[in-house]
Amino acid sequence: MSRLQAGARAVFPRPADVGEIVATALEALGPQPQPVLADIPSGLPEVLADPAIAERVIVNLVGNALRYSPAAPPLLTARTAGNRVELRVVDHGPGIPAPDRKRVFQPFCRLGDPGDRTSVGLGLAVARGLAETMGGTVEPEETPGGGLTMVLTLPAAPARPAAEPRGTRRIRAA
Repeated sequence: MSRLQAGARAVFPRPADVGEIVATALEALGPQPQPVLADIPSGLPEVLADPAIAERVIVNLVGNALRYSPAAPPLLTARTAGNRVELRVVDHGPGIPAPDRKRVFQPFCRLGDPGDRTSVGLGLAVARGLAETMGGTVEPEETPGGGLTMVLTLPAAPARPAAEPRGTRRIRAA
């Protein structure tokens, strides 16, 4: 967190597949007492992101959803939104009251029972800071029916010409 606040950023954005980033993030969570449902459609544009950093953001957001929504599995969805790709982590836990939605992104902010010591209150601050280093955002929304939806947006990578598969470079002869 101190490196983010100081502006020290070791981020290496490149075109990356959202489905692969999500799969790696869910794998990094390890075994969970309940599943995480994912609905990542094929055909999404690649995002311009550092895959390891994007994975960390998703792990933080999904980890919170698992922690605060123990009765229902969280849902992770993705869609195109203009020139961005939007990932939504939907839970049906207690949510965050509207007046506290900005405050939860401050370092060491923890809502809820003061006796609950499962975290130090850095996850959302780090997630937002890392997303911003990649030109993205993290914003909270109320989940219809109760709960919280965290929305991660990342810039869509420029489309590659159809004749060039991934990993192919065009070299012009002299």
